[in-house]
Amino acid sequence: MAIRRIGQVLVDLGFITEEQLEVLLEEQEQRPGELLGQIAMSMGFVSDEQLAQSLAEQLGLQVLSLGDAVVPPEVLGHVTEPMAQLYKIIPVDFEDDTLTIAMCEPQKLSVVDELRSFLGYDIRVMVATEQDIIKGLDRYYAVGSESVETLIADMEDNEDLAKAAAKLAAEGTFDITKAEELADSAPVRKLLNMVLLLAIKDHASDLHFEPFENEFKIRIRADGVLYEMVPPPRHLAFAITTRIKVMANLDIAERRMPQDGRIRLTVGGHPVDLRISVMPTMFGESVVMRILDRSVVMLDLDAVGLEGPTLTDFRGIIRRPNGIVLVTGPTGSGKTTTLYGALTELNSIEDKLITTEDPVEYDIDGIIQMPIDAAIGNTFAQCLRSILRQDPDKILVGEIRDLETAEIAIQASLTGHMVFSTLHTNDAPSTITRLRDMGVPPFLITATLEAILAQRLVRKICKDCHEETVPSTETLAELDLTPDDVADRKFYHGRGCANCNNTGFRGRCGLFELMEINDQIREFINEGASTDVLRDAGRAAGMRPLRDNGLAKVYSGVTTIEEVIRETVHEG
Repeated sequence: MAIRRIGQVLVDLGFITEEQLEVLLEEQEQRPGELLGQIAMSMGFVSDEQLAQSLAEQLGLQVLSLGDAVVPPEVLGHVTEPMAQLYKIIPVDFEDDTLTIAMCEPQKLSVVDELRSFLGYDIRVMVATEQDIIKGLDRYYAVGSESVETLIADMEDNEDLAKAAAKLAAEGTFDITKAEELADSAPVRKLLNMVLLLAIKDHASDLHFEPFENEFKIRIRADGVLYEMVPPPRHLAFAITTRIKVMANLDIAERRMPQDGRIRLTVGGHPVDLRISVMPTMFGESVVMRILDRSVVMLDLDAVGLEGPTLTDFRGIIRRPNGIVLVTGPTGSGKTTTLYGALTELNSIEDKLITTEDPVEYDIDGIIQMPIDAAIGNTFAQCLRSILRQDPDKILVGEIRDLETAEIAIQASLTGHMVFSTLHTNDAPSTITRLRDMGVPPFLITATLEAILAQRLVRKICKDCHEETVPSTETLAELDLTPDDVADRKFYHGRGCANCNNTGFRGRCGLFELMEINDQIREFINEGASTDVLRDAGRAAGMRPLRDNGLAKVYSGVTTIEEVIRETVHEG
């Protein structure tokens, strides 16, 4: 039977009139993405209680008044604070492997599937008002709430866990059933869920689980820097890595060979992809999770940090009918994100866009994406050959790693295609030297290369704790500045607060250096000019060096002098 729309339920229950429903539907057109029930509440047509009753009626659920409910601590223990806060739920009962939860948005059916996947229980839903949920979160989770530290302390005191781990280690032979039982135990599952949710909430890019002789470390990489968490008991290292391998569908009996896998989660309504790398070490298996959260990465050129003339020029270059555009920088500098932003902007029904990547990081509608698999001979060069037979207009090659890939990319651009790719070089001018070193003839570079965009990522000052500061004379000297040069400038740094984990930074933005290849630079390339000559020619043509772009972001209060010094080099 089809579920009635919430507007019709509100009318049927007598909470609003047909005329008010018409007003609400018109208002919803002006507020895309907002739920009709929330609009009705904001306009004063219905109360919190009436909306909860209507949602329960619509979905055939019961309404629960949390103010009257008493939730036992053992029931609350099934859901950690990060999970309760993220999903806006309160656990109210646990019986026969079924967890009953109260939630104010029961129409979000994906939440039930996510919780079932995270917790391993059947989930029964009851409806509560939003006010009840907010008060419940404050009452049950705010004071003495469970944290990673308290959870690890409990695990250290858990004798049953310690005995099970010791028994498994002492038996010598590998018992898959006992290993799975230990990995599936509630404390291990709860710890991993909490660490994962915290990492996703902090917009972390990687999670490291590292075994050493006497300890087992968990480290989170956020904004490009690693932070260590409270280490769990050493004897649970095997259980935690086994749990990750179970989630990633890897072979838990294989502990001598590296393995790669993937976990797909939906967290808070948006998909999160976890790339898993397991590597054997002297003291157990080291696991690294790469967190690919599409909701965090803005695939938009306006959002990556490009601005002003650089953004305008880059937009013009990517729309040219053919040629090669290279984005360069070290690993983890956001090159792929910038190229995704360019492709998203070019993604129209008139053009066919194909990418070949290692691996495909984000799925983009309307673009054909081909993963690299060197194990079966699917190299960048091989994939690029196939792509040229697919009638593309724009092509993204994840990385130019060798002469063969470079030559095919050049042939593609010469035959009327726009090719985007990445290269690992320090700045834009040195990219030309790198191509020559790879064996690409200068005349082919000049015939096809349209522009080079070099980039770095710097951490942004936390908005909640930024304050004015005075840089030292030594720090200014690193940028060839004196106190007199910056007498009228203001500088800022982050004091450190709870929102930025006391680092003073939250989020990152790009520094960019765009070198457009003009006729003068083409002449220099054909003559075999040095990197310094090419750099001077680029500057004369309007190229703004990375360090200058960084200084502009320092002066505008986005980042600190120390970040710019750390990520850029003095070019003389």
